[in-house]
Amino acid sequence: ATDLCVTLVKLVCFSLLITSPPTAQIVPSGQTCNMEEERHTERVYAIREGETLELQCLVTGHPRPRVRWTKTDRQGESYPHNETLRIETISRHQGGRYYCKAENGQGLPAIRSIRVDVYFLDDPVITVHQSLGEAKEQFYFERTVFLRCVSNSNPPVHYTWRRGREVVSQSSDSGVEIYEPFFTQGETKILKLKNLRPQDYADYTCISSVRNVCSIEDKTAQFSLSNRTAPPSIKLLVDDPLVVNPGETITLVCAAAGGDPSPTLSWVRPGGEELPKRSTAKGGTLSVPAVTTEDGGAYSCVASNNVGNPAKKSTTVLVRGLRKGRFWITPDPYHNDDNIQIGREVKISCQVQATPPEELQFSWLKNGRPLRSSERMVITHTDTDVSPGTTNLDIIDLKFTDFGTYTCVASLRNGGIPEISIDVNISSTTVPPELTVPRGRSHLITQEGDTVDLQCLVSGKPKPIILWSRAEEGGTAALMPDGSAQVESYDGVLRISNVTRDMSGTYRCQTSQYNGFNVKPREATIQLVVQFPPTVEPVYMEVRQALGRAFSLTCRLLRAHPARLLRYEWKLGSRLLTVGQLGDQQDETYYNVRALNREGYGEYTCDITNEAGAGRCTFLITGKAYAPEFYYDTYGALWQNRPRVYGFKLQWTQMKPNIVDRILAYRLGIRQMGQSRWWEQEIPIEGTIKNGELLTYNLTELVKPESYLVRLTPITRYGEGDATERIITYRSSHPINLHSDCVCLCLGEFQCGFEDEALCLFSQDKTDDFDWTRHSAASRDTKYTPNTGPSSDHNGSKQGFYMYIETSRPRLEGDKARLLSPTFNTNSKTASASSSSSSSSSSVANHPTYCFAFFYHMYGKHIGALNVFLRQKGQTVTETSVWSLNGNQGDRWRQAKVNIHPTSAFQMVIEGVRGSGIEGDIAIDDVTIEEGECKNPPPNSECTYLRSLASPSSPHIWQLSVTIILALIGRQR
Repeated sequence: ATDLCVTLVKLVCFSLLITSPPTAQIVPSGQTCNMEEERHTERVYAIREGETLELQCLVTGHPRPRVRWTKTDRQGESYPHNETLRIETISRHQGGRYYCKAENGQGLPAIRSIRVDVYFLDDPVITVHQSLGEAKEQFYFERTVFLRCVSNSNPPVHYTWRRGREVVSQSSDSGVEIYEPFFTQGETKILKLKNLRPQDYADYTCISSVRNVCSIEDKTAQFSLSNRTAPPSIKLLVDDPLVVNPGETITLVCAAAGGDPSPTLSWVRPGGEELPKRSTAKGGTLSVPAVTTEDGGAYSCVASNNVGNPAKKSTTVLVRGLRKGRFWITPDPYHNDDNIQIGREVKISCQVQATPPEELQFSWLKNGRPLRSSERMVITHTDTDVSPGTTNLDIIDLKFTDFGTYTCVASLRNGGIPEISIDVNISSTTVPPELTVPRGRSHLITQEGDTVDLQCLVSGKPKPIILWSRAEEGGTAALMPDGSAQVESYDGVLRISNVTRDMSGTYRCQTSQYNGFNVKPREATIQLVVQFPPTVEPVYMEVRQALGRAFSLTCRLLRAHPARLLRYEWKLGSRLLTVGQLGDQQDETYYNVRALNREGYGEYTCDITNEAGAGRCTFLITGKAYAPEFYYDTYGALWQNRPRVYGFKLQWTQMKPNIVDRILAYRLGIRQMGQSRWWEQEIPIEGTIKNGELLTYNLTELVKPESYLVRLTPITRYGEGDATERIITYRSSHPINLHSDCVCLCLGEFQCGFEDEALCLFSQDKTDDFDWTRHSAASRDTKYTPNTGPSSDHNGSKQGFYMYIETSRPRLEGDKARLLSPTFNTNSKTASASSSSSSSSSSVANHPTYCFAFFYHMYGKHIGALNVFLRQKGQTVTETSVWSLNGNQGDRWRQAKVNIHPTSAFQMVIEGVRGSGIEGDIAIDDVTIEEGECKNPPPNSECTYLRSLASPSSPHIWQLSVTIILALIGRQR
């Protein structure tokens, strides 16, 4: 046997084509903590807040499906693209429906979902209220009082009230009512004390409970009701408004004026605005050091004791200051031109924002000397209620002696703040502005990434502020490059750095009325054109080709500016292949290769060029073979070889084998997990591999219980192709070599819930009288026979499927329906991997025991019998009865378990026998076969997909032998 292990058997390629669409099933890790009395009609997994959620998406299909997780209410949220979704310390907001999507390009994607319920219970809060119509000075004297208990939870909370140590019940006390308000159903529970009695003054306890779901313990809140209980009231110990200078420290104080229990005090700002970061708050005292103008505004003190409504009083903090000083000159409005001339009227306006506005005061100077209001020099001010404050100086009948510098001085009445002075010159040179664009600068052409200056020249005295904006395009005003609608400039220049193509368009400059003439704005426009290199596709593409074949490469132009006089240039490496120019209506260029030779492999580039630069398409032409695709659904992949070793059937298909030259061999590498040394073996290939053809290589002499990393690399005459890897893991228990399409397929365990139409490879016996039927309650015919059969699958889901026998006409009493399981191969503990059909005379002690379990539903007055047989396929086929039951068992699902001791390949036969009438439907669901004797109480029947990695051990020698199998022949006739 050892000699056989080290012999390499030639690998022959049969025409066995393997592709299959994806299937998927979601299996949570850990036990759900759903409430026992709930019967969900959908897949629900409950978990306690703060625990770790782990969902596994078990997939089958070839090529191996790619898995992606999504969540219904989280658009665009990224989850790991692998089979396991793990969320540590899950929060209540992360509950919802999660989807697993598996796709491999074969048929439609497989999509499965599960709803995750996050269970939690917050601490309850008791609030006390009195009917408003009954409120008097003595708040709780012979009045009706409401105690409301609120607790956020999932599932809905259940409340219990206690007075002292006794449970409060309205059935035993006519003075109380307990009810849930309709608008907060399931969230609050109100205890109503009608016309307070002396015994109602007591300690009350609200107990919130979710009935220990997920081991969440009950929580309590307490409130002591007395004749002193009263809502809060507060008083402010600070001026309103509070006027301070910048840099000072302010202290806001409020105190409780009443309330029992003693209210808690806190300071807030309106609209949810945060308190200043430098501030410190302790109870009713708020301190803000080094106050700034941004700290000004309203502050509110809130008092709460859960009795009645919170009390709130506010004060306003005014930080004294002056800002935004501006001026403008208004020519005589009774003349058509905007010039200032002798004999006409002219008005100078000065504007300042002040805090507080009532302290703002203005004064005027002429050439540095105080100026008072007179008949020709009229000084006016706006009301102190108007902000910002404005002062005007009207000069009537302008004279030559009125020319000079006028100064507007703004200050605060109580001082402490620097003044603002604004100088305005009135002379013969004071003229309104004119706006022009320098010659040759009204149409600018620049290239993407450059820095460009847009300039408008402004003349006149004084020179106003220039406002830049973008002209409307298509009825919509575009934003400026910095994202704003308008940009101010004091020198008339707008600088744009790192110009992009989106910044092309028309820009408008115009004069502002501030710091200039209050006349119709002057404006000019500049057209900005941003050139950019061609954008092309594909930017990069890998093309795999075999020698001697023809192919064509296409480089496509998407956009460019300018989009004329575009040239193209094709190269292979540094060697020029061809050049040309794109026509006006042409947006792509081609390069054709008639027959690829070895010198034709390499990197091809196509550059499409305009004035701004070039866009490049890159094509890598290679003869590398694509990666092999491991087949993960192999029947009986792992077998017991000898006591200390095991074997593994490695299977794969070759991705797109006909694209490149014929694959000559595979380089197989194997490394024990936890070690660095690789062993390599070359597997020769004869003939041409077909697309989807299944190849097999048997690995033997693998040491238990180690795991191995396997790498497979295709080799053509071009050289090595892309490699692929997978991990082989040994399970310590003796595996059943399962051959099944069931989604949940695990070594050592078989499970089938009949959810897929393939029935996990169960088949109908051709020799019986009629067939079992796959069914779900959601699709039940309205003409179904009443008083028999299940109303859901065994998990309580109306969407779930099960198998049943339909006993209506034309069925007759004694008719039999037989359902055959797939064939399972099992090896004795002393037999080699090749002895799958060992002698039936071997003792049972040398063969493993398996537990066969299933759920059955036998309800109806005409129920016949349900029988289970063990069919063994040794030298002869034998069939042994292992379980039987007859008669009505009630309208419920029950579980049956039986130990079986197969000594060779075997099947399970489930036989339903029709009774004496039509009310005799029998159903089965969730069939499992698991190694080991049946346990009591029944274990969880869900199949858990384990990928445990064994710890590394010392190096060993292993041998590889190759064999050819037809993996799918015999799977199902």
